[in-house]
Amino acid sequence: MIQFAHPWFLLLTGIIPALVWWYHWYGKNQEGTLRLSSIDLLQGRFIKQGERRVSILSLIQIGVLLLIVLALARPRFVDTLEETTVEVVDIIMVVDISSSMLAEDFKPNRLEAVKKTAAKFIDKRTGDRIGLLVFAGETFIQCPLTVDTQVLKKLLAEVTVAEKDYDGTAIGMAIANATNRLRSSKAKSKVMVLLSDGSNNAGELDPLTAADLAAEFDIRIYTIGAGTNQSVTFIPNRGYIRNEIDEKTLQAIAEETHGRYFRATDEESLEDIYEEINQLERTEIEVREYTRYKELYGWFLIPALLFSFGFEILERSIFRRIT
Repeated sequence: MIQFAHPWFLLLTGIIPALVWWYHWYGKNQEGTLRLSSIDLLQGRFIKQGERRVSILSLIQIGVLLLIVLALARPRFVDTLEETTVEVVDIIMVVDISSSMLAEDFKPNRLEAVKKTAAKFIDKRTGDRIGLLVFAGETFIQCPLTVDTQVLKKLLAEVTVAEKDYDGTAIGMAIANATNRLRSSKAKSKVMVLLSDGSNNAGELDPLTAADLAAEFDIRIYTIGAGTNQSVTFIPNRGYIRNEIDEKTLQAIAEETHGRYFRATDEESLEDIYEEINQLERTEIEVREYTRYKELYGWFLIPALLFSFGFEILERSIFRRIT
């Protein structure tokens, strides 16, 4: 982009038409003249040549003035460079896939509602690395940390409830495995979003001990208790399962890691929770702008100088103007 450092000098270009007008009506009458009794003694070609030479000299003078004014305005080429530094957030989504996630208090069931809202959350985390870990009685890494949201959402869509042999709720082991995935991260913020609809009843590690381990690696955990307050839920092909969300433990996990605990009782509230977490964990973007200038006034000043010399040469030698 080209700009002028001193654009107010361009106002002087308005003087040039005024000078032309003044010279046409008054100035040329102030010059020295040679009086003849009759111009009939002069050939028409001689008169035209004289007028042409005067016009050429006048145009050169106007051109020199215009070039000098443009040079005074200091035209320059502006090149703006931006250096962007993005502080990404590394996020592990930890999702309960125990049999109780088939409960239909969320439509069509808890797990499908979680997958739907989690996919929307992923879409809003542009540039961040996100991973997916699922757990029941055991934990499984569904997707390691990645910036490829399309692959992540595809793997999320494939998540199903754990087989009966792996049923249970091992919250402590899930936190420990997610911590293992995040502990070596160089990201400024390391976050775990843990969703469960039960209480810890499997695994070899206590949830609070696992939370303490996560805190040692500066990992913040947002916990979500998903499910209504129904005391018993019927799960097709699994029978009746008692709803036992251990809110006290989920709250303690969040507090230990400086996160927050949320309670979701329907899909709408679950979506609001993911949106709130999205706002709490914002990616930091630092933009530094550098401006480089390339001065262009020389492209006008040098031609003005050359035209001035040319004017003198034409006037004193070729056109032989009498002074």
